[in-house]
Amino acid sequence: MTGVPTPPAQALAGRVILVTGAYGGLGEAAAKACAQAGATVVLLGRKVPKLNRVYDAIKTIGPEPALYPLDMAGADPADYEAMADKIGADLGSLDGLLHCAVEFTGLRPLQATPPADFLRHLHVNITAPWLLTQACLPWLGKSADSAVVFVSDDLARVNRAYWGAYGVAKAGLVGMMRMLHDETDHGPVRVSALEPGPMRTAIRNRAFVEEAATRCPPASAYAPACVHLLSAAGSDQRGQVFAPRADWAPSA
Repeated sequence: MTGVPTPPAQALAGRVILVTGAYGGLGEAAAKACAQAGATVVLLGRKVPKLNRVYDAIKTIGPEPALYPLDMAGADPADYEAMADKIGADLGSLDGLLHCAVEFTGLRPLQATPPADFLRHLHVNITAPWLLTQACLPWLGKSADSAVVFVSDDLARVNRAYWGAYGVAKAGLVGMMRMLHDETDHGPVRVSALEPGPMRTAIRNRAFVEEAATRCPPASAYAPACVHLLSAAGSDQRGQVFAPRADWAPSA
């Protein structure tokens, strides 16, 4: 089992990194880690007050970030294209895209899932990430070395009963990553996926409601893995699902 790598200082210096779901558990932790590694981070999310909180924290630890409020459930391809062009025009480049935005409302039988909920989960967890990636690829392709990182999940766990559209989407996300890798494996854009181990997030709390918080490490335990995949060192995981496990022991 691979441990979480420790990236060198300033592993992302000079890079512009877009992080979706930037005020969620892993999204916020990864955004801060990217800033500490020298990146200019673009924070994407739908709730401005929460984005502002992360923005204020990042200003004290790295380059000043940028904010881009956007609801991935309601955005269309034109919205993503406009966002990519604005990032490129304002910041001069785009060198990485980290997909941390997620939709999961809890375990439920497929048969009992309202159609609107099923479609929303599919959209936020796979369709929207693709539309955003597609819009960003022209800018990512201008970088000498860039990365797209999708956050996956343990398919042996979530492709089973009651995980619904979330589990379906995560399986599709890995397939999409591998397909895109096959189409870009000789270019400057590296594509990979991160499968973090169990971590303390609101999403996990919805699935394991009786689990003590101390049983899992915080999301920040996996933030260095995000930096690794976004940095030049991440080339060793190109086209792969990287599944490190944090060296962490639960509290007694």
